[in-house]
Amino acid sequence: MTVEIDVEFEDEVVDDSVSLFEGDEGGLEYAQRHALVTLLKQRFISARTHPRDWQVLVEHERLLRSRLNELFLELQVDRVREVAWKRQASTETGGRFPTMLYDAAWSREETLVLVHLRDRLRSGLAGGDTRVYIDREDIVGYVASFRPPHATDVAGDEKRARNAVAGIVKAGLLIGTATEERFEISEAVESLIPLELLQELLEALVRANASDVPPEVEDATDLFDEEI
Repeated sequence: MTVEIDVEFEDEVVDDSVSLFEGDEGGLEYAQRHALVTLLKQRFISARTHPRDWQVLVEHERLLRSRLNELFLELQVDRVREVAWKRQASTETGGRFPTMLYDAAWSREETLVLVHLRDRLRSGLAGGDTRVYIDREDIVGYVASFRPPHATDVAGDEKRARNAVAGIVKAGLLIGTATEERFEISEAVESLIPLELLQELLEALVRANASDVPPEVEDATDLFDEEI
């Protein structure tokens, strides 16, 4: 039986039948497909940003994991912080499978922003805050503190720092507030940037600051994987 769905209204109640359109041979129900598509489209999902998809993932994690595996993708789930994301799978020998993702390396400024956000998030949570906020100028100032002594393009550096903030907002790791210049730091930052990676990033940044060469950190591009 075919069930008609108005895709523009995601809150519409959909029949439990797995056949959702003429000729449909899929084996997932609508909610499961919706969660799978969201996982593929978004950098990450969380109980806060995508509550319905998160609940479906919790209830059908093995099923959704298997569907991602068929695309050479791995499902990563942090149940403590209630965050889930995908990453490209690798062969047992370290080789790469065919991919539908495009690995966009982090810029120097984006890397600095992420390091700062994770540090501020951990400090705020350790201090008892349930939500941690940060101002745009705070972030821009932090990035500026890493400007090499010989750098002279102050205006260009500031523009790149502000563009990096915009990129992190787009990734969903900075959440807008009623004030345009103030953001809430997503707890997903801590899940997506573990301590080991943070230390590697900081070391790369120190080296880059000394040599004026943008840092390159292997296996640190998962967060910015994008669809082709």
